[in-house]
Amino acid sequence: MAVEKVDTVVVGAGQAGIAASEHLSHHGISHVVLERDRIAEKWRSARWDSLVANGPAWHDRFPGRDFDDPNFDAFIPKEAVADYFVDYVKQINAPVRCGVTVEHAARMAAGGGFRVTTSDGVFETRHIIAATGAFQHPVIPPLVPDDAPVVQMHSNEYRNPDQLAPGAAMVIGAGSSGAQIAEELMEAGRQVYLSVGAHDRPPRSYRGRDFVWWLGVLGKWDMQTPGPGTEHVTIAVSGANGGRTVDFRRFAASGMQLVGMTAKYNNGIFHFADDLAQNIANGDANHLALLDEADAYIARHGLDLPEDPEARKNWPDPACLRDPIQQLDLAEAGVTTVLWATGYTVDYGWLDVETFDAQGKPRHKRGVSEEPGVYFLGLPWQSRRGSSFIWGVWHDAKFVADQIAIQQMYATYAPSSSG
Repeated sequence: MAVEKVDTVVVGAGQAGIAASEHLSHHGISHVVLERDRIAEKWRSARWDSLVANGPAWHDRFPGRDFDDPNFDAFIPKEAVADYFVDYVKQINAPVRCGVTVEHAARMAAGGGFRVTTSDGVFETRHIIAATGAFQHPVIPPLVPDDAPVVQMHSNEYRNPDQLAPGAAMVIGAGSSGAQIAEELMEAGRQVYLSVGAHDRPPRSYRGRDFVWWLGVLGKWDMQTPGPGTEHVTIAVSGANGGRTVDFRRFAASGMQLVGMTAKYNNGIFHFADDLAQNIANGDANHLALLDEADAYIARHGLDLPEDPEARKNWPDPACLRDPIQQLDLAEAGVTTVLWATGYTVDYGWLDVETFDAQGKPRHKRGVSEEPGVYFLGLPWQSRRGSSFIWGVWHDAKFVADQIAIQQMYATYAPSSSG
């Protein structure tokens, strides 16, 4: 089998891999980007039909290209996001090869590089960038047995309300995905039960500025680690319906039933933790704290931004919050679908190197792994809070490419001959 030699193999042609290619090309580093599906495939086939970007077009983009939508404040539909990356690959002439599955990568016995075996041949390379991101395998907690009389699906399988069998739906997880899907199902006429855990709940906009702008001017995108005890706190934000603040009390006022964290399932009955009121209160506190910081910023800088008293108004506490449901008999409630919006896990089974912890997560600093020559891109909090966003991964990719260029400089150094 022929062996192809290249300085760097990038695995994955989503936003992380494309950004890596741009910066590697800037340094003149030979590379190839291998993608088992299509460019930005998960934007197309692992998201629901109505999904839009969670940030506005002026913000959620690479610096080198705007979206085609003339409204820079629009929230771009998922297909248009995928098309954007296809066009970006053409713009930068990225060496992307689609339909190529990476099967195994390991260090060679001699030479210091890596051997990468794929469905389309073998590569020998000095560097590997694993740009497959953190959203690889959907996680469904093992609470409900497979033979339970209810359909279970993960949010990555959900497309639209018509996909679900007639009946009520139980959505578990109230981050951005869970909140948006639950609201869509409710607006389609479904009875929805939403299990709400710990969450941050920022305003979609405040005093004429989107929350991404506020996070920027307040320096919050540059936070390098989550706050103590907040590693598993999700964020409930949405660009759906033109972008509006996620408000669980508003959901309840429209007929949604809120419940606490899902604790266990037994014989057709879900049992919930007694934490709904506290989770809602903590989300409210997060919301108000950002408004307070924004007001202080406006005063300090003398900005002429309109008042926004509506942002501080709360809907009345619904009955499900005053007297929380502790358990739910799915059959009695008519629940036919349990939809898990419970996140993803990573899978680097193809990467045979010593740089993973006991949970299979990469050990790294800003994407530079403990295994020389191996790098990661697309991880949440890779370098800072903004790493999970399109623009954030572009800056992370620049740092990783810079490190490869630095190592390349050392590798090619030759001392000058002495007189």
